[in-house]
Amino acid sequence: MLKIRKFTCENLEKGCVTDAIHPRFSFSTESDIPGAKLANARLSLGKWSIDTTEQIAIPYEGEALEPFTAYEAVIEVTDDAGETAAASLLFETGRKNVSWQGQWISDDSYHFTEKKVSPVPMVFRKKFHLDKPVRSARIYVTAMGIYEIGLNGRKAGEEYFAPGFTSYSKRLQYQTIDVTKLLYKENQLLVTVAGGWAVGSFVFTRKNRISADRQALLLELRILYEDGSKEVIGTDESWEVTEEGPWRAADIYDGETYDATVDTEQILWKKASLEKLRVQPVLFAATGVSVKAHERMSPISCRMTSEGLIYDFGQNFAGVVELTIKGKAGQKVTVRHAEVLRKNGTLNTDFLRSAKAKVEYICKEGEQVYSPRLTYMGFRYICIEGIEQENVKVSALALYSDVAQNGTFSCSDERLNRLQQNILWSARSNFMDIPTDCPQRDERMGWTGDIAVFAPTACYNFDMSRFFEKWLQDMKAEQLPTGGIPNTIPSQGYGFPATMPVMAVDFWGDACVLVPWAEYQARGDRKILEDNYDMMVKYVDACRFWAGFFSIGKHRYLWHTPSVLHFGDWVAPDVSHMSQWQKRSKWTATASLAHTSGLLAKIAEILGKETDQNKYGALSRKTAEAYCQLLSDGNGRMKQEFQTAYVLPLHFGMFPREVRKKAADNLAELVEQNEYRIGTGFPGTPYILFALADNGRADTAYKMLLQDTCPSWLYEVKMGATTIWERWDALDEKGNCPIGDDGTDMMISYNHYASGAVGDFLYKRVAGIEMLEPGYKRFQIRPVINEALARAEGSVETPYGKIVSYWSKAEGEFHIHLEVPMGTVCELILPDGTRENVSCGSYERSCRI
Repeated sequence: MLKIRKFTCENLEKGCVTDAIHPRFSFSTESDIPGAKLANARLSLGKWSIDTTEQIAIPYEGEALEPFTAYEAVIEVTDDAGETAAASLLFETGRKNVSWQGQWISDDSYHFTEKKVSPVPMVFRKKFHLDKPVRSARIYVTAMGIYEIGLNGRKAGEEYFAPGFTSYSKRLQYQTIDVTKLLYKENQLLVTVAGGWAVGSFVFTRKNRISADRQALLLELRILYEDGSKEVIGTDESWEVTEEGPWRAADIYDGETYDATVDTEQILWKKASLEKLRVQPVLFAATGVSVKAHERMSPISCRMTSEGLIYDFGQNFAGVVELTIKGKAGQKVTVRHAEVLRKNGTLNTDFLRSAKAKVEYICKEGEQVYSPRLTYMGFRYICIEGIEQENVKVSALALYSDVAQNGTFSCSDERLNRLQQNILWSARSNFMDIPTDCPQRDERMGWTGDIAVFAPTACYNFDMSRFFEKWLQDMKAEQLPTGGIPNTIPSQGYGFPATMPVMAVDFWGDACVLVPWAEYQARGDRKILEDNYDMMVKYVDACRFWAGFFSIGKHRYLWHTPSVLHFGDWVAPDVSHMSQWQKRSKWTATASLAHTSGLLAKIAEILGKETDQNKYGALSRKTAEAYCQLLSDGNGRMKQEFQTAYVLPLHFGMFPREVRKKAADNLAELVEQNEYRIGTGFPGTPYILFALADNGRADTAYKMLLQDTCPSWLYEVKMGATTIWERWDALDEKGNCPIGDDGTDMMISYNHYASGAVGDFLYKRVAGIEMLEPGYKRFQIRPVINEALARAEGSVETPYGKIVSYWSKAEGEFHIHLEVPMGTVCELILPDGTRENVSCGSYERSCRI
């Protein structure tokens, strides 16, 4: 039987509100007939329709869509056996450039001048009366700051930290919230706006008022009555404002203070004032993935210490506590957060640096529930003071962008299964509207280098389509005039290299190429390449300029600008100081240029840009030649040996074919000398196991993967890690935190996904699932087996459906079960070399090993 498995508009199955001129539709199908193929699909929207066999990102090409309108799209499919199926979806258009009737409002009497802190939250109020029955009502809202909306005492919307984190000077999202069921005859709308990223303190320098002098609100409530008439209630001077609301403080890093005794009917309200913003961003319907509450976490233990009640949730994560309290009016309950404990069992907050990571709740009388709304923490442990254990019930909510999980991995080694869970939890913890580096200290910034190397792993585990599309638009908006990419996106108060307007930084800036490329491979929508192509070209050209700066001959392709302008082999564990990581930038930067220019040549070919294809293909080849001829002996041995120096040219295909095996053997020798422990930093870690396994040294790759002494992935697991660490030595064998000056100012995070990029090897080589054509239209299942594992399983949701690979081995027999989605072809390669192409269906295959 033929079925429509999934049908989306702008990568959403439901709840899509879009300002897109040509919204994109995608669908997948399934059939119980082996080998079934799609013969035709008809996509219809109003009077427009198209017949196609494409399934990914089909653009609407009909008449212009009206603003503020609900539409139904229908997909009808037929397979090669004549069976049919159909599905429909509803989506809405947003404002589509309709001018706002509401105006920006604030409190012009509030002058916020303090440094390194966030402003007091503002509360805006509007009371209004409705005379007629309501058919539908939508709030369209944005803010300078982050907002929470209450309508008649009930929360409107599920999001945290709206309107989200964007490049506020250029781009600002607005949200659309259905409030039809929240309206009565007499109504009160309360909107709390905290400083957030736009006005509050941000980055480790704790800069504030980056995008605005104070908070501001822009809102419209658009009502459609049952009789067909309409009304718009917008922000203007008829609104009221106060700084005396229940939120007494709110800061991304420091936490929040909430006073439940505040009665909003008894505090002083003032007339709101119109606000002229310092910046004039384009306002657009939200395109990203909003932050929502997901897993509810329960503590696994509680004990009293000298500092208070210590609760252990058993899992490091990003989120907020939820407390059910029996309290007395005026009683203050304080909650502090940390990732690790000291030896005496109290919270270790040293590595939070200036972040206080604390919430304070002032109780009202009786039973009450409190959970922060205007901040979040990264933590496993909390300490509660000010209340007895019997008077508080404790849980917590994991917060992260609402990205759907679409990949799985498991195997016969429970340590690797824990590693996979650590990868997932670190990703969740750092997908907080943007891809952050860490969720706990005074950073939580959109570091480009972390996601550049992690993107393939992210795209396997989660549907990153909307998340990446929105973030890349901010990157494009902030690209420097000469092509460089700020190291954090949005940069939002962080200077380097934005203060050096001609600079480009390898691997960190590479995110503008590596992230859209990873998403294109996973999802097959070439629009992400089209939208970001000019940015990629400007960046690679900037890299080429700096590589050739004051150089001649082959050296023109060796990128060797001063190491302080690079991150180099960041956090490589075989050297102990930041300056030593940076001094490897000649290797990392040159390999980066060879790789990004080579990818850009492929992208140019996909987009039909032949001149660029030839230009960047030649640049990639010449850069690879320079690396091999100037940094190696020409026979596969590096003149200065360290793991990353071999890994990058091996994985990027830079070594000539005739010396590749020698280079891999030299890398394997280095790894063996280091007792199979990791020696790579951010640039090399994602690729080291591929560099070995794909060049005849799978045995060495597996020994490195399964090593459990420091530094290694499984050392972290052995030490009880539940997320990926920033540094391999974040705890020693005795559970002590490292002490010493490595130049990074206490840079120790226990929730940092970058080295979790090893997940890509688990999925592509251990489970064996690898994309051959974008979107997995064609893919390969070719497990790399090893005596250490008896079985492994992986699955991934693709634009065409779910791929499954499950293999096991025993007594010299290898067996595999695979599932192939309709519309795809799988190239199966068994360990004995047997090859077979299979299409839609489930299969069992075996061979002797």
